[in-house]
Amino acid sequence: MSGYIETAFAKLNLALHVRGKRDDGYHTIETIFAFCEDGDVLSGEAGDALSLDVSGPFAGDVPSGEDNLVVRSARALRPDAAVRLRLVKNLPVASGNGGGSADAAAALRLLTKLWDIPASRAAEVAPLLGADVPACLLSQSCRGEGAGDRVEPIELGLSGTAVLLVNPRIPLSTGAVFARWDEVDHGPLGDWREGRNDLEPAAIALVPAIAEVLAWLKQRPGADFVRMSGSGATCFALFADEAARDAAASEVAQSWWHLATRLR
Repeated sequence: MSGYIETAFAKLNLALHVRGKRDDGYHTIETIFAFCEDGDVLSGEAGDALSLDVSGPFAGDVPSGEDNLVVRSARALRPDAAVRLRLVKNLPVASGNGGGSADAAAALRLLTKLWDIPASRAAEVAPLLGADVPACLLSQSCRGEGAGDRVEPIELGLSGTAVLLVNPRIPLSTGAVFARWDEVDHGPLGDWREGRNDLEPAAIALVPAIAEVLAWLKQRPGADFVRMSGSGATCFALFADEAARDAAASEVAQSWWHLATRLR
């Protein structure tokens, strides 16, 4: 086979507890990751040099050149990488859905197959590219600790659950949100449904529209769990069934981005 295709599955944080700040600038967190069936799409095939073509609704927001995480992933695996890559950017950037981390993980999965590199090499490289990349490399429900880069697969029994993602179309810097964290340890993460997202107050302070999205989702019939993902600004609701999800999706404000999908 000359080429491969990988989905960069949208990431959700069902709960995210910030436990403290580390000396390396990262924060110690406890989180539960889940992944959606949909996301960005990356394809690749052998080439004479490393190239990346980006298309899709959010292509204009993606960094180009050596700063792109897909390019960095390829260089990390093989400094003299020669491959033609194409990324369809379906998810908004700086949105709490994994974004560049999911794209980087998709690149690692694709290139280890294309170049016949052991998958263990991708696992070694992943944490060097970003704290969320190890979880995105798995792209299955897992618990994250440390900076979020120490991950352990868990069974949540949520596969196939209908979910609606909504974003107010306002990019939000992860660094800016963590910088506004109240520096209070509100306790460990146990059951994710009884957990929280400790970054939500900081994110709302920077982007008040997040509060509007959360309130709107909580009012949708059939929505039985609503939360902000990661550092925002994307929020999501788990629904009792796809009919209730689709009804909510049909009512999303035109100024907001949304994705109706299911959990993997």
